[in-house]
Amino acid sequence: MRTSVLKGLALASAGLLATACTGTSTPGGDEGDGDAQSIRWLIEEPEDAAALKSLEQHVATFEKDSGIEVKITTLPFDTMRTVLQTQLRSGEGPDVFNWGSGPSFGGALARNGLIYDLTDAYEENGWEIYDFAKEEVTVDGKVYGVPGELETIGLFYNKEIFDELGLQAPESLEDLDAVSQELKSADIIPMSVGDKDAWPGGHLLSMTLSSAIGSDGMEQLFSGDKSWDSPEVVAALELWQDYNEQEYLPESPTSVAYETMETMFYTGKAAMIPTGSWLVGEMDDNADFEVGYIPFPGPDGPGIFAGGLGSGPFISAGTSKTDAALEFVDFLASPEHGEWTVENFHTIPPQPIDTQGLDVSPLLAQVLEDTAQISDGGDFGYNIDVKVSDAVNEAMYDGVQGVLTGQRTPEQVAEDLQAAAQE
Repeated sequence: MRTSVLKGLALASAGLLATACTGTSTPGGDEGDGDAQSIRWLIEEPEDAAALKSLEQHVATFEKDSGIEVKITTLPFDTMRTVLQTQLRSGEGPDVFNWGSGPSFGGALARNGLIYDLTDAYEENGWEIYDFAKEEVTVDGKVYGVPGELETIGLFYNKEIFDELGLQAPESLEDLDAVSQELKSADIIPMSVGDKDAWPGGHLLSMTLSSAIGSDGMEQLFSGDKSWDSPEVVAALELWQDYNEQEYLPESPTSVAYETMETMFYTGKAAMIPTGSWLVGEMDDNADFEVGYIPFPGPDGPGIFAGGLGSGPFISAGTSKTDAALEFVDFLASPEHGEWTVENFHTIPPQPIDTQGLDVSPLLAQVLEDTAQISDGGDFGYNIDVKVSDAVNEAMYDGVQGVLTGQRTPEQVAEDLQAAAQE
């Protein structure tokens, strides 16, 4: 997420998790290093110190009720990605830690035997996690974690600007082109896109491809049944090349940072912003206009939301505090904790949440409703970078930047993606 998974994830999961860096030893009991009622929880470093303070106060309620002390520590995402597996292997890792829910994050740790099997805990505790979310933390039929917050990726738009210009939310790529032409004529940037940080380019490809080929087509790409140099992938890359050439994006988008791209939208300089639901909280705080949110349009009609899961809790396979860790994860998987995160961090829990009586904005209420509909069987695309290898992600991030600067053709990038997928 800071490489795609992570902008969203770190923004949204700033609230969900705290950390754990511990000494670990014999699995299965709570004997260990002399303090059986103390566990360590490791999370990605939040960007907002106030968010961490709020989380600490929330966790204090668990500590009071359970008698278990939770020592919270944080690490920057890049550092955590570098050291987490090493710490877990050496026995110096946390008892509980928050990490990405997808195959290349928690899944990789599970395949290496570094995560405690939670299959029985799901049944014993009755955790009501959406089936499609639970699948993302399942490896070889065993469930190893609790999924993190859900994150959808789509197109936010400024309803005030649209109303002033008599525009409707686009339902197809043809509509999006027509709307963008009207906005450009009004000296408004149609879409605020900033790819200086590289990971946003992965979101651009994810939402475009998901709406074009659906979840089935995306799954075929991940499984290798469909090639990454297929015409559909080339067409998705060509779309962003075309939007850049037609000046639907800011000038030199690869020089625009993510935060700058946000500001362009909040100030009305741009009318639309293609990004993820993790930004809902900031929009509520910073946009003084009503915001709409739709799936990125498809070639012939409405598209589907792309998305994935943020960082969720896992238990180290080597912890000596298994019982205490399980009790804490049960707290994190509870509907009450989910409701707390909705109100305090504007995140989307991976479980049904009754929003009646909760203090949520109309935009967040819409996002929660959309997610519930998806969980009932609606099609849901994928955020590519949580599903593929580091090699494919690198080819994607570099490739989208190359397309936007004119240094790579869509065909070349698609070939690079296929070569990386075969490594």
